Amino acid sequence: MSYQDQLKSYALAVDKALNEYLPAAEVYPSTIHEAMRYSVFAGGKRLRPILTIAAAEAVGGSMEQVMPVACALELIHTYSLVHDDLPAMDNDDFRRGRPTNHKVYGEAMAILVGDALLTQAFEVIAGTAVKVSPDKVNQVTLEIARAAGSLGLIGGQVVDTLSEDQVIDGQVLEYIHRHKTGALFRVAVRAGAILSGASAEELAALTTYAEQMGLAFQIKDDLLDIEGDEAKIGKPVGSDVKNKKATYPALYGLEKAREMAARAAAEAVAALEIFGPKAEFLRSIMHFIINRDH
Repeated sequence: MSYQDQLKSYALAVDKALNEYLPAAEVYPSTIHEAMRYSVFAGGKRLRPILTIAAAEAVGGSMEQVMPVACALELIHTYSLVHDDLPAMDNDDFRRGRPTNHKVYGEAMAILVGDALLTQAFEVIAGTAVKVSPDKVNQVTLEIARAAGSLGLIGGQVVDTLSEDQVIDGQVLEYIHRHKTGALFRVAVRAGAILSGASAEELAALTTYAEQMGLAFQIKDDLLDIEGDEAKIGKPVGSDVKNKKATYPALYGLEKAREMAARAAAEAVAALEIFGPKAEFLRSIMHFIINRDH
């Protein structure tokens, strides 16, 4: 199976599971459930849950074992995007080529959608214990909570928000990206590995891969905001500039930012050496990220 076919297969499986985990759109109160589904099924790449599955399979686990946690991470990611788009944050009108949640359902409902998705994520995680030992589920739950909280995603968002209109250095910028974006990538890979019984050596290698891959992903995102095709990325280019966001191209220039992304990608791939062919899909994900146009 080609990389693209495998990617599509994983994404379809994740979508099927998400459809089962989320309340049906008509369940009362239907507005919130319709709005939750609007953002969850808005055409995302499903990269975080796919990373969880791929990491699990690299260490001998299965998709079935980790699917609840994989889907929970996608729900957390979607909640963060819904809140990120709000007028009080980035004030974006479009995401993935469609009006953002608050433009369709209003700001109050969008806030509640984010709250509901985050809460739903931990309900879904609790269901993992049927297929995996409770100790491993507890460890993963703790790591996901930290990754999504003030020491992870939220912390990165806070520093990002406070850095608007400020002159910041590379250390602060790296903090923003490793937490706002990188924390979920890191825990997605680690969760799949932990639930599948990875050794300490395997977990360390996969953690390095995830950290460097997350950094490369965010630098590429910054580059696409300048160089991307609006039709492909699904939102207006230049939104980082409009919102006066700190980015790698803004701090280092385009050429240096490209070099930094390439170096992080190379370090991510190098970390997978111990897995041999079992990690080929994870390598392909890294190549996809660094070469993507959306």
